[in-house]
Amino acid sequence: MPDDLIKIALVGHTNTGKTSLLRTLTRDTGFGEVADSPGTTRHVEGARLRLEGRAVLEWFDTPGMEDSISLLEYLERLDRPGERLDGPARIRRFLDTPEAHGRYEQEARVLAKMLDCDAALYVIDARDPVLGKHRDELAILAACGRPLLPVLNFVNAPAHRADEWRDAMARLGLHAVVEFDTVAPPLDGEQQLYAKLGVLLDRHAAALARLSDSLAAQRRARRGSAYEMLADLLVDAAALHLSSASDEAALVAASNRLREQVRQREQACVDALLALYNFRRSDFADDALPLEGERWGMDLFHPQALKDMGVQVGMGAAAGAMAGAAVDLFSAGLSLGTGMLIGAAAGGLWQGVEKLGKRVAGKLRGWREISVDDAVLRLLALRQRQLIEALERRGHAAREPLKLDRPDDEAWRKGPLPEALKEARSRPEWSALGEHYEDSDRRKRVVAELAKTLAEAPLPAA
Repeated sequence: MPDDLIKIALVGHTNTGKTSLLRTLTRDTGFGEVADSPGTTRHVEGARLRLEGRAVLEWFDTPGMEDSISLLEYLERLDRPGERLDGPARIRRFLDTPEAHGRYEQEARVLAKMLDCDAALYVIDARDPVLGKHRDELAILAACGRPLLPVLNFVNAPAHRADEWRDAMARLGLHAVVEFDTVAPPLDGEQQLYAKLGVLLDRHAAALARLSDSLAAQRRARRGSAYEMLADLLVDAAALHLSSASDEAALVAASNRLREQVRQREQACVDALLALYNFRRSDFADDALPLEGERWGMDLFHPQALKDMGVQVGMGAAAGAMAGAAVDLFSAGLSLGTGMLIGAAAGGLWQGVEKLGKRVAGKLRGWREISVDDAVLRLLALRQRQLIEALERRGHAAREPLKLDRPDDEAWRKGPLPEALKEARSRPEWSALGEHYEDSDRRKRVVAELAKTLAEAPLPAA
């Protein structure tokens, strides 16, 4: 183990979220075991963070302290007549007693690890009242002679007692406190935590600052990659064109094929985003994302999906929204752009076509080209932007499936579509879903420009 490796223990009462905090700090949903029952962690587990290829910090998850009141009384009886031991010496004497391997075995593991570490995070469930047992725990932990940083967990709960805990910590001389909800951590939560650790561990302040900067850079890169995935999805969908004969059966078949291709492409984007943020399919509620098996439960092309997201379509687009496709008429040299034709063919809604006049209707012969409607592109962007926002703010200790609501994203709901998507409309070879896909330099630049536009726009409100 490197001599300059920073070692930090996570300590505290049982069931306060120590393992949950480490899951979030390491971005590992599989670290340790998390359950509602107390005392889930029964032994010390570790995890290392690396910087530039070498380990710089090691976290240690410790068991919960369960009997601090009687342990403090026992420690006070260990002093011999005329002897005045300091805190660490008293703790070491305790670790050599039979009680450390019996009644106080859990506490002994915590204290042994405390003596072996540079500092500790005292994890607090901010929903709990401040009790005498907590004060005794802190007195015992302070005897180890290591810096303690209290971490208030579950501060997003409606009935948290964060202010009470801050007051209690201040009376005990612990004035540096961090609020870090492991279920929904603040975006700058890691930076705050490492900054305060740097104050407590002055010798390691520079290394902790570099680690914090590296983690922040990783977060920015992850967000940029997420929006590149979304931009690539939107270009694939906008550029997709399928040719079809003009008879009803052919139009319906082509429309169904287009819809299925876009659904699968969106699912691939969802799976990639989950992998990017190191989450699992089970982290989503089937009826809320909504995912159902390998497909979206809510039909991307159904009018209700557009309505629920607040995407508005005009009179002429109603049938197009029903079918989820737009039809360009090569033979007529015109573009309806709202999908009325395929909607008419699939549902007998010829009224919209009639409104265009007999002159246009008379030219509706020959092969048609079907593409995704603008309203569906908006829906794709809204759903994926909302997913990115949710993953950005979700802690890896969260146990409830993610539920998404209608996003506050008026720009994508009503504003003009980016020029990049308009250009993609005229480049069917840019769609990886098509038969003649070309990943040209121009396509790469357009995807990058669109990703930058998406990333620079404000994220929907949480």
